[in-house]
Amino acid sequence: MSGHSKWSKIQHKKGRTDKARSNLFTKLLRSVTLAAQEGGMDPDMNFSLRLAVEKAKAGNVPKDNIDRAIKKGGGAAKDGVVFEEVVYEGFGPHGVALIIEALTDNKNRTVSEIKHLLAKSGGSLAGPGSVQWQFDHVGVARISSAALATAPHWEETQLRLMDAGVLDIIHKDDGMECICAKEDLQQVLGALQEQHIFPSESGLEWVPKESVTVDEAVGEMIGDLYDMLEENDDVRDVYMNI
Repeated sequence: MSGHSKWSKIQHKKGRTDKARSNLFTKLLRSVTLAAQEGGMDPDMNFSLRLAVEKAKAGNVPKDNIDRAIKKGGGAAKDGVVFEEVVYEGFGPHGVALIIEALTDNKNRTVSEIKHLLAKSGGSLAGPGSVQWQFDHVGVARISSAALATAPHWEETQLRLMDAGVLDIIHKDDGMECICAKEDLQQVLGALQEQHIFPSESGLEWVPKESVTVDEAVGEMIGDLYDMLEENDDVRDVYMNI
């Protein structure tokens, strides 16, 4: 009986892992399609597409899938589906502020599902502007400790990054984050590349101006809400002020 129980747990875990991988691929490929749809199929001429492709590659999405997503967005593989980006604002348990970015081909479906998930967790959807003022929409480039180790003259590199538009450098245990105005992100990534430093992750994010602290019980509730939102195919990113 214990063997059967163990096998069931393994199968359940594998099922969740496979589902999570498929869900991630869907989100990454939608970002690629939208970027190609809005700015063209050439990553060298379309910075948003280049970022989306790099994220898809970092997520181990197969090249053929990425190419198909680009063609789909560029109209070379028309299937009648058009994605658009939507930003929702809301409140989670105990008033935690939420910004939810979605890529959807059906806004009515998406907003209905997000409303349901928030209500299920004791939260609610808010009107435009109700939450965004608590966040800054900025460019973020994350660099691992290993990548930093390749920079021989770090002080000089920091000066070049500041000249390129970096507003803040936050050092963390596993590396650092460079924060810049969203319109300067392309220039900052170019400056990093010139120094042969390649971020592990980069893009536009909503960063809270002030973070709040919650207790363990509330943290678990918010963690459950985050997981449910992440499991929704339409939801691309979730940002919170904790």
